[in-house]
Amino acid sequence: MERWLIARGLLAGAVGAVLAFVFARLFAEPIIGRAVEFEDARTEAAHAHGVHEHGAELFSRGVQANAGLGFGVLIFGLAVGALFAVVFCLVYGRVGNPSASPAPRVLSIRLAALAFTVVYLVPFVKYPPNPPAVGQADTIGARTLWYLVMVVASVMLSIVAVYLVRWLSMRMDMFNAGLLAAGAYLVAVTVVMAILPTVAEIPQGFPADVLYEFRLVSLGTQLVLWASIGLVFSVLVGRGLDERADSGRVQSAAA
Repeated sequence: MERWLIARGLLAGAVGAVLAFVFARLFAEPIIGRAVEFEDARTEAAHAHGVHEHGAELFSRGVQANAGLGFGVLIFGLAVGALFAVVFCLVYGRVGNPSASPAPRVLSIRLAALAFTVVYLVPFVKYPPNPPAVGQADTIGARTLWYLVMVVASVMLSIVAVYLVRWLSMRMDMFNAGLLAAGAYLVAVTVVMAILPTVAEIPQGFPADVLYEFRLVSLGTQLVLWASIGLVFSVLVGRGLDERADSGRVQSAAA
């Protein structure tokens, strides 16, 4: 079962990547262009005062906005789709009892919503993305490191919350168990956010509207990606499981 599930996860990831690329190309690239204009003006002003910050770009803006963005989103979408299929397989195998588990289509959508929240939305609150032309060379490494720490912490705490739900559900109804586990996750995540350092790398004078719009569009791009993966995978896995169930019934009848 795992192979055909992963194949469908890759397909769902590819579809999600294409839709996310179209969304980002239409809405994010104009904002990035405005950020690049600000950076170019700042660089020219620095050059006028005898300060040389960097050399020429290796790739033009056209290549970055089309081939570069498309290739990056596609690789990311395929990786996310494959991992999503693996997680689905593990979760569905754990709760594979038809009387206790949600329908595979419903499970796929729930997993996509949970993954979007845990993997992107929660880290986004602490370390929201900045336009590519804005980052400081001496802070990019630290910001990337702390962002990954935030992602790992969010994922690990979500796993603990899942086990907490299972433990609490043996002592109370599932609804209250879920509320308590979600509350514990939020408290723990808030503590982690308070402990992790804040990386300030926005230059003075950068337009606040450009920064706000870029972060909003970045959030929308990830939402398109995860929603597409969840919906497409739900259709594919539901159809695949139905076909296998029908095949099993035919073989049983023939026997």
